[in-house]
Amino acid sequence: MTVAQFFGCGMITFGPPLVLFIITMAKDPIRVIMLVASSFFWLLSLLFSSMLYKVVGPLQPYLAFGALFSVLFQEFFRLLWFMLIRKAEVGLKKVSEDNLEIIENKHILAYVSGVGFGLISGAFALVNVLADMTGPGTVGLYGDSPSFFIATTFTSLAFIFLHVCWGVIFFAAMHTRRYLLIAYVIMSHLLASAITLLNPLYAVTVPLVWLVLVVTAVIALCVAGVSPASVRNSLKFSDRAYRVDAVDVGATDSRAHL
Repeated sequence: MTVAQFFGCGMITFGPPLVLFIITMAKDPIRVIMLVASSFFWLLSLLFSSMLYKVVGPLQPYLAFGALFSVLFQEFFRLLWFMLIRKAEVGLKKVSEDNLEIIENKHILAYVSGVGFGLISGAFALVNVLADMTGPGTVGLYGDSPSFFIATTFTSLAFIFLHVCWGVIFFAAMHTRRYLLIAYVIMSHLLASAITLLNPLYAVTVPLVWLVLVVTAVIALCVAGVSPASVRNSLKFSDRAYRVDAVDVGATDSRAHL
């Protein structure tokens, strides 16, 4: 049972991001490199957060203090990563001459960077929990909530997607100098982290974090230029392409019968 729970919770958290990686990044080496590099910047934010946490001894018992500076360090290193990409654009153009889309479309780099931040964040948030899932023992024996594992799983998944949305919003805001959007990224990150401090009230915290994700996703889609009309047009295009393929198949079959 514990092994089944391990694989189930692991796939819930990392299954959707893995699908995104396979479909949108795995075939492009530049995107894979950007993904790994952005993950490294998140690790740097974790390193500096840990150093500050160790230095400020009297405040260590207060989780809110650690959450605050962890969020601020993450957003600071997101800014540093953005500045590094801006400096490296000329080199990226030379390296990716056959695929300039990743340079010309600013949202692609933002999306890839967000996935990098999200994946490494989710890994560090869940790796110890996944290790405990394999046993021995069962959660809930000593008053702990039996929903701990599944709640942590869905919360980690929400934060992975939040990092993707925050990356898109943050990069677009930096390009267009819309500082209110930058403030929203920081404040929504603080809000989502603060909500988790209410645990083990999982019936409250998990829906609230996902509500923050829905709002942030809508803003990210708007920033990326997605509109209801564009969604309808894409669906119409997909339907038309499907019908054309069906006609071609039918024509091929009729010729084969002749």
